[in-house]
Order: sequence, then structure tokens, then C-alpha cells
Amino acid sequence: MKDYIIIAIIGYLFGNFQTSYIMGKWLKKVDIRSLGHGNAGASNAVESLGWKFGALVAILDVLKGILAVVLVKRLYHVSFDPQGAFAIYLVGYFAMLGHIYPFIMNFKGGKGTATMIGLLLGASPLYGIMGILLLILVTVLTDYIAIGTLALTLYMLFLTIFKDLGTGAIVLAFLGGALSLKLHLPNYKRMQAGTEGRLSKVLKKKDKK
Repeated sequence: MKDYIIIAIIGYLFGNFQTSYIMGKWLKKVDIRSLGHGNAGASNAVESLGWKFGALVAILDVLKGILAVVLVKRLYHVSFDPQGAFAIYLVGYFAMLGHIYPFIMNFKGGKGTATMIGLLLGASPLYGIMGILLLILVTVLTDYIAIGTLALTLYMLFLTIFKDLGTGAIVLAFLGGALSLKLHLPNYKRMQAGTEGRLSKVLKKKDKK
């Protein structure tokens, strides 16, 4: 139990590194949470400050997820298998929580998608790349990032079940997906209203200086 608590703390602390906020203040002199939909995530960075800035934020958010997982894998000598999956998913899930609810920013962060990708890549580069390709494909086909994110969360859940990684890992994959779905509900409502930003329009925007 003590080890699991340490793993959860490691994940949460990594998640608290708020890339979009830090880079927004440093490069753009703005608080990303005051723009767009008011969160500190990569998708809001793309819509509010342009795809180049958003891509940089996404890469760094993915990286913190990878680093958290790799650190735990080396500290506890675990692998992406039924014996080690729970520890990997635990650090990844708490990295997502740290990103979404960072104590250093009054618990107002992003939505955790890029950090989830980092979890997948850190757990298994092959399955992580497959997840990224699925995210990109669904996003391009639907023209909505939120739908691509939904596909990614379902992929992670089905992968966990298919690989038979254990009840604990399945529960964490389900909780992560449910949390992502909850956080993206406003996006789906805006889709119904026709006010959600489309990927094609976002890519045509120039980065704000």
C-alpha cells in the first residue's frame, strides 16, 4: 500500500507541471485560462493561441506523462503486463488528476488528454503510437478534437481489457475515460449547438503573437 501511495504522489506531482500556463506566461504573456474555454489544456491552447503553440504544449504534456511512467517502471521494476500494469496505470491516472486538478493553480488545469497519451507511450511505445494514430484519424475524419479524444479513451479501455491487464488497471482505465468524458461534455453540447471549434478552422488560424 505504501508503494502505491508513493506512485500516486509521483504521478500527481508530475501532472502539476502546467505547460500551457507556464509557456503562455513566458512566450505570450497571457494566462491561458483567461482565453477560449478557460482551461489550461493543449486543445484550448491550440484554439486560443494557434496550432504551433498548442503543438508545443501538447508535446510537453505528453512528455510529463511519459516521464512519470518511466520513472515508476524503473523504480519498481514493473512492465506493461498483468503484474505491472496497475502501478503504471496508477501513476498515469494520478498524472492526469494532477494535470486536471493542480494544487499549484487552485485545482484549475486542463483535461488530461495529452497526459493520457504520455501514459500509453510510457507503458508501450507501440500501443501509444497506435493510440495517437487513432486520435489523429478520428479527429481528422470528424473535424472535432473532442471526438478523437473519446476514441482514444475507448481504445485505452478496450486495450486494457484485451491485454487482460487485471481488474485494477481496467478500473483505472474506466475512471480515466469517464473523467475525460465528463470534462468534454461542454464540447459535445457546443457541437450540438454548432459553436464548437472545428479542427479545420483552427489549423487555418495564424498563431497569435
